[in-house]
Amino acid sequence: MDFQTLSAFLAVADAGSFSAAGERLFLSQPAISKRIATLEAGLDQPLFDRIGRRVTLTDAGRALLPYARRALDDLEDARRALTHLRGAASGRLTVGTSHHIGLHRLPAVLRQFTRRHPQVDLDLSFMDSEQACEAVAAGRLELGIVTLPLTPEPRLHTELIWPDPLAVVVGVDHPLAHAGSVVLQDLAAHPAVLPDHQTYTHRIVRKALASHGLTPHVRLATNYLETLKMLVGIGLGWSVLPASMLDASLRPLTLPGLQLSRTLGMVWHQRRTRSQAAEAMITLLRTQQPASASAVSLSPGM
Repeated sequence: MDFQTLSAFLAVADAGSFSAAGERLFLSQPAISKRIATLEAGLDQPLFDRIGRRVTLTDAGRALLPYARRALDDLEDARRALTHLRGAASGRLTVGTSHHIGLHRLPAVLRQFTRRHPQVDLDLSFMDSEQACEAVAAGRLELGIVTLPLTPEPRLHTELIWPDPLAVVVGVDHPLAHAGSVVLQDLAAHPAVLPDHQTYTHRIVRKALASHGLTPHVRLATNYLETLKMLVGIGLGWSVLPASMLDASLRPLTLPGLQLSRTLGMVWHQRRTRSQAAEAMITLLRTQQPASASAVSLSPGM
């Protein structure tokens, strides 16, 4: 077994497809197949069942999976430790972030980072915050810049960068936009457009309403906040959006007893050695913190 064959094995196991694994590793499907065949020959056991286009792990594959992950994690830690000795931020930094943060919070940070550290190849993936956190926990990404989890994840260190107040909003032609005083029961009587129920933002909204005995009627769900803003603007329903997104197309509602907020920040694996590139990004992100949040950490230790 070597680094290349183990990388191919993990890529196929994660993607469930030889072609998708090849795309992830920038290799052709035959090259991936050859590496898997070499690994299976060395172990004298099949690692995948190939049924049509479906690829699933055999019992031997499932047994090998945690050891393969651990071996590659150890190799990556060794590479990072050697990079620390050289002292320069270089190599590849894998980062996952949400579309909202990428559009509204990161442009200036990324501009500074690439100017200061031109030797770093920045691999930036856009995805839901929940997916980014899971990818960091599983070792597929080194750093996540995300909406922070509502409950601590034992594998992750989380650190607040940006407080993100939320506003309940409707379109300018919505009945509640001109209703004067509005209470939560009024809101619950109208349909909502919200992020998917698995997102941290949806959970914040549902938990807040549930504390008042209310459940939102969700007409439509999408995880793209810019899309939600458009749907609210055309009158499809009320929503909850970052206050920083408010403009003339929206009317924020003041609701007694309801204050909503989420926190945006960074996550990394508790037990992984951070590369110099990751350390440089973390240091730069900490300069974005409000003074009151500079020492805030949402999980114990490093």
